[in-house]
Amino acid sequence: MMRTHRCGELNESHIDQEVVLSGWVHRRRDHGGVIFIDLRDREGLVQVVVDPSTPEAFSLAEQVRSEFVIKVRGRVRRRPEGTENPNLPTGQIEVLTSELEILNRAETPPFPVESDIPVSEEVRLRYRYLDLRRPEMQAKLRARRDIVRVLRRFLDEHDFYEIETPFLTKATPEGARDYLVPSRTHPHSFFALPQSPQLYKQLLMIAGFDRYYQIVRCFRDEDLRADRQPEFTQLDIETSFMDEHDIMALMEEMMRRLFREVLDVKLPNPFPRLSYAEAMRRFGSDKPDLRIPLELVDLADLMQAVEFKVFSAPAKDPAGRVAALRLPQGADLSRKEIDDLTKFVSNYGAKGLAYVKVNDREGGREGLQSPILKFLPDEVIESILERTGAQTGDLIFFGADKARIVNEALGALRVKLGTDRGLVEEGWRPLWVVDFPMFEWDEEQKRWVALHHPFTAPACTIDELQADPGKALSRAYDMVLNGVEVGGGSIRIHTREMQQAVFRLLGIGEEEAREKFGFLLDALKYGCPPHGGIAFGLDRLVMLMTGSRTIRDVMAFPKTQTAACPMVDAPAVINEEQLRELMLQLRKPPRQRATERSESAAG
Repeated sequence: MMRTHRCGELNESHIDQEVVLSGWVHRRRDHGGVIFIDLRDREGLVQVVVDPSTPEAFSLAEQVRSEFVIKVRGRVRRRPEGTENPNLPTGQIEVLTSELEILNRAETPPFPVESDIPVSEEVRLRYRYLDLRRPEMQAKLRARRDIVRVLRRFLDEHDFYEIETPFLTKATPEGARDYLVPSRTHPHSFFALPQSPQLYKQLLMIAGFDRYYQIVRCFRDEDLRADRQPEFTQLDIETSFMDEHDIMALMEEMMRRLFREVLDVKLPNPFPRLSYAEAMRRFGSDKPDLRIPLELVDLADLMQAVEFKVFSAPAKDPAGRVAALRLPQGADLSRKEIDDLTKFVSNYGAKGLAYVKVNDREGGREGLQSPILKFLPDEVIESILERTGAQTGDLIFFGADKARIVNEALGALRVKLGTDRGLVEEGWRPLWVVDFPMFEWDEEQKRWVALHHPFTAPACTIDELQADPGKALSRAYDMVLNGVEVGGGSIRIHTREMQQAVFRLLGIGEEEAREKFGFLLDALKYGCPPHGGIAFGLDRLVMLMTGSRTIRDVMAFPKTQTAACPMVDAPAVINEEQLRELMLQLRKPPRQRATERSESAAG
């Protein structure tokens, strides 16, 4: 028998029982004739005691080192008074060993598993199997298991079918590049790994399955970003004969149960809802963190007549915005700190960061400090102070530019100031963001693009959609939690005519639509029910619920920020035989080809 119990399961109820344990040596301590071993498995630690009264076991205990795999047989006893460890679930007991067996020896690990010494992420990922032995990482993956278990149970109880959809599918335009897989049996043709199961789950609704879910891997070949992964996990959900209000209510119920059962936290009922327009106006973001009590205030109407063109030009521009962000008691910020914040907002396209320090609210212009005061009339200054609610000691920042730039810059500044100044409130603040625009105009490509995806239903008729695409709202909804979008969904288009109209507005002609989506357009002809759904980013949700820094900390085997796996050394080159089977030929990178041509010409 390899074990009767797991290490972390033992407690005072097991006193005087004989147990068999197997695990890894977390620490070994020799206290002059008695050897103490902290034995670890996935459930936790227990202290094992080996004394000279068992010579064979004691001799082996002298040999063991950290990360050796051992098996012990012994009796559970209460720890001597004064040696209890209240920080350990097993801290009231220990196991007096009668037999010990070394199951496997271990070399010295590249970093100590049992300590909190910082280790670079590159090293952690290269030796991920060791990193995952750390109690902190095991706790996070245990929490992930618990979260998935609650979600599955909830959906099963509500009559959802768990159905798998294909991984080898067809390329679809969903905003990121596809990972392509060459087909050996169909030369010069390629599968694509799914960015999401979107079309398959819609086809399942057409097939009559009514309620579907899947915990599914998705793949996106995105440009490098700090906290994105080329493969990630979604909780994917689709329903028929439910409108957006029904779906949101059901998903709220699921989230309330999840937080209650896993974290013993009570989420609000119902979740607050904000329109996209209000979220952008007040917070500069469609995923606002409501724990931060700072808000943007519009000033365009006050600035249209001022002579200062930095403010008046965007105030008069229909696509522009002038807004303020008041930082309570922010007047103590130094000039260097303000310069650093100016550099920060420049990352979001802002050309500068005007400000006013309110040294004395009752002192009028004389009580203020700012290089822009000379450009503003007294009545405008007073209106700004009133509208922002400024008090003595406050600091007001300004953004003036295209609305997109102002929103992104002041929205990011709001979060940074809230975090840096300790203004983030404790707790959980979920909300729904609704009434998204159906389309946004792409200036570079001079065409409309879908704000969500091209299968999202508009909240208007085809005639209204075609008459003014820019004003059309979608039946989409995002769940946001503490400033992170954890889920996004919508009611889908369920008629062929509306789907074709949306394709036309997106610049997808009939021939292209037939080539890429002919199967969907055909399926819509055969009695497609009204349907909608949502997909939750499981990695993001687990990251938030475990208080982790990145999603990489809650994934068993993540990639690096460069989309590589140092543990198995992937991606890797393939040999000539495999290339021939797939009828592929590698081309040298353009820069290398140009260099070789130059060298050839010079020769």
